[in-house]
Amino acid sequence: MTLTRKALASDLTAEGDIAALSFSCERAGTVGDDIDAAETILLKSLRRAADLSGWPEELLPPDPWPQNPVRTQFGEALSAWCRRCPRRVVLFLDEIDALQGESLISILSQLRDGHNIRPDGYPFPASVVLCGLRDVRDYKVASGGDPGRSSPISPFNIIAESLRLGDFTADQIAELYDQHARATGENFTKDAVDRVFELTQGQPWLVNALAHEITFKMKVTGTIGDRQVEDAKERLIRAHATHLDSLVARLHEPRVKRVVEPIVAGEYPGAGPALSDDLAYARDLGLITQKLPLEIANPIYREVLLRVLGDPSEQYVRPDPHSFVLPDGRFDLPRLLEEFVVFWREHGEVLIQQEGYHEAACQIILMAFLHRGPPRESWRLRFLRTCE
Repeated sequence: MTLTRKALASDLTAEGDIAALSFSCERAGTVGDDIDAAETILLKSLRRAADLSGWPEELLPPDPWPQNPVRTQFGEALSAWCRRCPRRVVLFLDEIDALQGESLISILSQLRDGHNIRPDGYPFPASVVLCGLRDVRDYKVASGGDPGRSSPISPFNIIAESLRLGDFTADQIAELYDQHARATGENFTKDAVDRVFELTQGQPWLVNALAHEITFKMKVTGTIGDRQVEDAKERLIRAHATHLDSLVARLHEPRVKRVVEPIVAGEYPGAGPALSDDLAYARDLGLITQKLPLEIANPIYREVLLRVLGDPSEQYVRPDPHSFVLPDGRFDLPRLLEEFVVFWREHGEVLIQQEGYHEAACQIILMAFLHRGPPRESWRLRFLRTCE
């Protein structure tokens, strides 16, 4: 997504009548409700991105930014830039999700206000793109607001169109990796490409993250096969990559839990007035499939969720998971179930009380058996598929 956004900004600027700039809001998320600090950090991030753009002086924002009262600094600064820039300004605000509480409300309000009066001659960016994991309609919850209340003048009603970066097809993954092969000579086999698609279901960040893990961090050269893909997947999960952690952090949000818990338990989310919004929210996050049947979006997400949810239970698990593998490599399911029944009788009641996902507690705690100790993907994944 980052590369796509930057490429789009570069292409728009190259057309000659637009100055399109992308910058991150991530650092401003650390100051919470401190609006003054958030505005200051955002403007510093914007200026840094502009300074690194290589643009001529005439396109750059004013230096220094004009001084204005708190809650107006960001909007007035954008206006001052548009007033002096000979081109139409287009902004891409990445990681807009990072902003919180009053800071988020203030920034969105200033964007809404400036854009609404732009047709009356007020200098303001021609277009603003807010990039994040969620749809703009969900930012109200992030800022502490009531999702059930709506108002035509709400700062959260600034959306013109909401776009989601679609998942890659298997052919598109092959084409993407082939571009890398032509540039470096590092070739992904068909088995590797097929395994990437199976593990990611085309989720763009995961597709790129696996390739980056293999080529840049594992430093695999030459021919890359499905074994390297498996190793990269495991490394990615264990490294707590930011993207995966950001999804995990939402597991205990009520709207996410109402959808994910029944799916983990092998059931369908119960009907209710909020179900449609809950499903839309989980889909916006990319946690569940976009179409029926309802499932966790891909095997990597499924394993991450089960590991995180089962982590508190792992400290109680005594058997070595490798003991459930027979000498010929087959999975010893009867022995696992026998051991699990003994374990459940001893610890089940306590663990259920500790487990936040009560409806799926049995499934989550069972997976803790398989997640304990060094990974053995070949048999663990076979067991996961058996459960499905």
